[in-house]
Amino acid sequence: MILQQKTLEKLGLLINEETEKRSGPKLVAFFNDLGFRDNYGKGFPTRSVFTYEKLVKINGTPELDTCIKKVFAPVNFIGRFSQLDNLLKDFNQYLNFDGWAVVRKEKEITFEKAGKLTFEDKTTEIKEDYFLKREFKDISLENLGLDGVVTEILKQRFDEIHKCFNAKASLSVIFMAGSTLEGILLGVALNYPREFNQSVSSPKDKEGKVKPFQAWTLSNLIDVASDTGILKEDVRKFSHALRDFRNYIHPFEQISSRFNPDERTAKICLQVLNAAIYQLTNNKI
Repeated sequence: MILQQKTLEKLGLLINEETEKRSGPKLVAFFNDLGFRDNYGKGFPTRSVFTYEKLVKINGTPELDTCIKKVFAPVNFIGRFSQLDNLLKDFNQYLNFDGWAVVRKEKEITFEKAGKLTFEDKTTEIKEDYFLKREFKDISLENLGLDGVVTEILKQRFDEIHKCFNAKASLSVIFMAGSTLEGILLGVALNYPREFNQSVSSPKDKEGKVKPFQAWTLSNLIDVASDTGILKEDVRKFSHALRDFRNYIHPFEQISSRFNPDERTAKICLQVLNAAIYQLTNNKI
């Protein structure tokens, strides 16, 4: 198959960063398995330049097919096949423009002709009313398996959120629910550093390295938790809404946006927190 520039650039990111953080020597070994005879040493170009140049050379040859199969080899994703499937889905958005799709059939990676491209957002709309009617029984912060000291602090905040809600202090509910969700997700990330760091959604610095957890935003934590499968689409969507609401902790931001939270807004935020605790407890990585 022959791939366009955008697809090659995306494949390069997958090789260099997204499937595995490959150093210069590892990249040389990766492409030497495809027939090249390079050595790593003084004068070696940047990893992105090296990778792109190699991909251009094998574009349209059988070695490109082998390269893609090597990148997505299921044996390298034991215990995290959901991450592999998400990476494939992401790459296929590019590859479809070249008329192809990469497909995983259990432990085999194959290629199929792409179907007709559509440009509609097929994400199912999740209605607020339905989300608010859902009940989450027997949720417990202790069941999250976080550090004991952290759990006690979160429990205090959780109790205070309910007091604020009953007192109709909507703005306080929003701010505390957002910070509590961030604390919970950070605690989960610290329990599963490998899975969170290897997620395709993990935040990177300018050099392509995953940022330390203390530099992750609430948005980063939500997206990676969703990518790993422990947060489902409904909670991911409303968690981002909660994150946006929390930004109004700055008075001038609230003024410029004319944001006036009411009891319904507070109820949504509390429901997001309940749903997140429930899913994080019951959905294992």
